[in-house]
Amino acid sequence: MSNKNSANNLSEFQNALQPYLHKKRREMPWRFPETDGTFDPYKIMVSEIMLQQTQVNRVASKFEEFLRTFPDVQSLAKAEFTTVMKVWSGLGYNRRAKYLHESAREIVKHHHGNIPKTRNLLTRLPGIGQNTAAAICVYAYNQPEIFIETNIRTVFIHHFFKDQTAVRDKDIAPLISQVLDTKSPREFYWALMDYGTYLKSAEGNVSKRSTHYIKQSAFQGSRRQIRGKVLKLLIDGPVQKQQLISSLDDPRVADVLQELAHEGLISQNGRLYQISS
Repeated sequence: MSNKNSANNLSEFQNALQPYLHKKRREMPWRFPETDGTFDPYKIMVSEIMLQQTQVNRVASKFEEFLRTFPDVQSLAKAEFTTVMKVWSGLGYNRRAKYLHESAREIVKHHHGNIPKTRNLLTRLPGIGQNTAAAICVYAYNQPEIFIETNIRTVFIHHFFKDQTAVRDKDIAPLISQVLDTKSPREFYWALMDYGTYLKSAEGNVSKRSTHYIKQSAFQGSRRQIRGKVLKLLIDGPVQKQQLISSLDDPRVADVLQELAHEGLISQNGRLYQISS
């Protein structure tokens, strides 16, 4: 990309983003500050883990239900995992519930109940990778970190990689660093996310041209669906293996049970399976 083209693309990007920086942002429950104007890091952590691979509209109602049941990290850490799963049920990708529960316990045990403030410490928690950790730092603490997800990819591919395929995150990251508002990164990323949402609805998901794009497989009839059905049957208490196999009538059930047990989501006691404690 020539310097002239780069400058033109940068100007085009900045002009396109301006309305999203100044207009009323999309209302999402995790975007509302506390009464003192700060943002609760626990709420931000919950929302970021819920938003992994899940659409905003599905997360919004579940997020509020989750916080009514577990209003702070201490209440989540003290809860039985079965209770966590009951509230999480319907959101999918249930390993995230396990990671979130384990993270709460580690935060209470090792961080005095305070959500870590650095990317390095956050990534030591279960299920929190670099992008999620950076997002927590941005939204909870207004720190100017770099992170990339599908809406962000959409914006930068649209403006800076118009005719390219196989765009890598490591090509996008320097551009984000160049344009990031280091004084108000939280507002910047909110605007970026809202703009990306608009672009996807108006022009389609150009993030498909990213090397990191993974097409989500159909849920109906999938192994994910069987996993969800098993966990739903176990939420109310232990169930015998044969009963699970008979109820679900799918040849994959036995393998799914082993898989869920290996991941620590369920445990086996004799012939009975149950949600892990």
